[in-house]
Amino acid sequence: MSNNYPSVTIKNGREKSIKRFHPWVFSGSIDSAERELKEGELVRVIDEKEAFLGIGHCAGGSLSIKILTFKDEVIDQLWFDVAIEKAAKAKKDLGFPNAKTNAFRLVHGEGDGLPGLIIDIYDKVAVMQFHSVGMELSEEMVVGALQKIGHQNILIKPAGKGKTSVASGEIPERITVLEHGIELSIDVLNGQKTGFFLDQRDSRFVVRQYAKGRKVLNVFSYTGGFSISALKGGAISALSVDSAQKALDIAQDNARLSKVKSKHTILKTDALPYLENMTEGYDLIILDPPAFAKHKSARHNAIQAYRRINEAALRKIEPGGLLFTFSCSQVIDTQLFSGILASAAINVGRQARIVQHLRQPADHAVSIFHPEGSYLKGLVLMVD
Repeated sequence: MSNNYPSVTIKNGREKSIKRFHPWVFSGSIDSAERELKEGELVRVIDEKEAFLGIGHCAGGSLSIKILTFKDEVIDQLWFDVAIEKAAKAKKDLGFPNAKTNAFRLVHGEGDGLPGLIIDIYDKVAVMQFHSVGMELSEEMVVGALQKIGHQNILIKPAGKGKTSVASGEIPERITVLEHGIELSIDVLNGQKTGFFLDQRDSRFVVRQYAKGRKVLNVFSYTGGFSISALKGGAISALSVDSAQKALDIAQDNARLSKVKSKHTILKTDALPYLENMTEGYDLIILDPPAFAKHKSARHNAIQAYRRINEAALRKIEPGGLLFTFSCSQVIDTQLFSGILASAAINVGRQARIVQHLRQPADHAVSIFHPEGSYLKGLVLMVD
């Protein structure tokens, strides 16, 4: 079957990144379009000599096209069946799910060759998020592909504004999953992202390894995953701090599930004022804030925000303490983040050494042709 997608011509010289299999086409690279295009429709990308480059979804803003395939083929139900089955096989080959972990990312956008699509699995429930209009318009085919590989309970959560909807099967408000053998309660209907932050799974396990005998402060705690991991690793106590009471209530439920509630406390407050004014000492602090910058235009303000919260933590942490600090802002790379932390340590007059670098886990794989997919970076600092 041939396709008849409208053609978009790339300026001379700008096709090089596409030939290197980078899946993003920016507006400045486009010379012309066959006709006026609608956001979300499929387009055929060609160079000035009309040589084929790829097929992708037309997107809004400066990122104008997200390429789905570098082959001249039709994007239909069969294409989605093959792509999602391939992603599922890759995760199975990486060991997901397994006896100790049954919550994982099945599809990670560009990392799985499906830009604009996220699918997370929580035991028997699949939760989808669309990050492009093109993928949103492909909902029926994505659902069909998931059903063909055995997922019948499918939830669609909006990436921005919009209503959560059930695409297939039955979705309970709470799902109990396993992560490295720890039971966790997930609110897929009302929780942030797809219900939980699966990208911190490996980092939570590292906290568990280092927590024995330590007093733990978990800031921006959400539903307490880091706190529970620390307590299961032998922490003396853990305080979860978040501005959302509903998330903290689930954190307490998770503490009950893991039989560590007597050592777990919660505090509903804003993170920065608490960090700057706290008088209690902690020797393991976790800072896992939301993305302070989603676009380059916000990078300067994000740098200041990261510096300020890390200065507050470095100023208060006990000597010999461990600081687990993260950035999920794509526009803050690892080198810049390390520089922010060095600046923060200088400003508060504390010596610190990097014990470990942390990143997103294997089920959040990054295409070697799309380094922008490596968004999560973390450092473990030992502070003198």
